[in-house]
Amino acid sequence: MKVLVVEDHPAVRGLIGSYLSERGFAVDDVSTAGDAMASTAVNAYDAIVLDLGLPDVDGLELLGRIGRGRAERAAIIVVSARDSLEERVRALDAGADDYLVKPFDLIELEARLRAMLRRPRVGYGPVHKRGRLVFDPMRREASVDGSAIELTRREASLLEELMRAGNRFTAKEILEERLYSSTDERSYNALEATVSRLRKKLMNVGAGVAVYGRRGVGYRLQEETRRTLIQPHDNDRGGHLKAGGPMVQRTGV
Repeated sequence: MKVLVVEDHPAVRGLIGSYLSERGFAVDDVSTAGDAMASTAVNAYDAIVLDLGLPDVDGLELLGRIGRGRAERAAIIVVSARDSLEERVRALDAGADDYLVKPFDLIELEARLRAMLRRPRVGYGPVHKRGRLVFDPMRREASVDGSAIELTRREASLLEELMRAGNRFTAKEILEERLYSSTDERSYNALEATVSRLRKKLMNVGAGVAVYGRRGVGYRLQEETRRTLIQPHDNDRGGHLKAGGPMVQRTGV
């Protein structure tokens, strides 16, 4: 899940970004409305954490701009020290999906984000199922017949994207955009390495689905048949890719 944090206070922005990254989100962060508009123009975000007190444009105006700029916009949670009922109502009427008053607990922010992302409007169901594999996007947990599969944060994010795509291929560039923030350091074949690890873990537990790659097209999950079970998944012949601050705190206020 990819999140944009729009917050002009450096310490608060850093705390939110670091915490959400640790919890499995791919996070971009900006400090102005102008940068926020530029980021949403070129990136697809699942959610936006928006402070209202921005230096260039008031956050309420930015809410309207974001809503007009995208046909399928991200879910937006406002985080602001403006605690009056009037301000909260104005933000919700302007397009916000939720409103959290500063100071707040980061655990609550995460819970509210996940609650918003469960709503059908942004494309998240309660669980995804393929073959014997079950993935819970809210808990970030995968299992086969009730037995958990140990996945890294990145592997879980990759599996989630592939599960959501169904039988469709997802391009490598799209997966990289969804799994990594703009500031993440990664090698040229970082995605391929993650695909390879996930593929092996699914095979080892007999998930009944495999990660397939098609050169120049991308990756998808495919339920295994007797024919596919005897084919090497990493073979690149026939078109398959070879995968080789003061306002926020962690535990309470």
